[in-house]
Amino acid sequence: MSVKHEENVTNYNFKPKTNRDSYGWHDRGYLPHFDGPTQSQFITFRLYDSLPQSLLEKWTNEAASDAEFRKRIEAYLDAGYGECWLGQESIASLVQKALLFYHDKKYILIAWVIMLNHVHLLLQPKEGEHLPDIMHSIKSFTAQKANKLLGRTGRFWQRESFDRYIRNEKHFLAVIRYIEENPVKAGLCAIASEWRFSSAWGGRRVL
Repeated sequence: MSVKHEENVTNYNFKPKTNRDSYGWHDRGYLPHFDGPTQSQFITFRLYDSLPQSLLEKWTNEAASDAEFRKRIEAYLDAGYGECWLGQESIASLVQKALLFYHDKKYILIAWVIMLNHVHLLLQPKEGEHLPDIMHSIKSFTAQKANKLLGRTGRFWQRESFDRYIRNEKHFLAVIRYIEENPVKAGLCAIASEWRFSSAWGGRRVL
């Protein structure tokens, strides 16, 4: 399988998206997102109650850099705040099946992990597919099914996702390691291959 990388991101024209069928930068709230044609993306999406919006706004204003901002968010999510519905096997299994269902249809799913209150993905959209549409497909389907399993109503996922386009081969490999080692870092297992809801379990990663 071939995954595209861009060693020099200046090859892209970073223009605003004008509609859902165009590529470029878009902003659905506090976070900017880049939707590039077949551009590999590192994505984090989280449960609705996993991170208070007030805290996100505070860190947005305080953080000295993007790296610091993301580090704060990752540490907070790994601490397992909120109801942590993804810690239930039935819910985690539902989300994982949805991720795998869209593999080779809307995107190439390279690496993933389902944590207690958030999900990390590394994927490459298929030709003609747009990142906002991909995320909507995943989140709307799983939210409806998860709420039914849990016997609840209301928001399941946080509206915003965090995404970063892959800059080069080094970044690509570092993201895979980060995703698959996240359960170990969070103290959920001893080695990455023990975490069932991950591309590290049972050699499921496609690369």
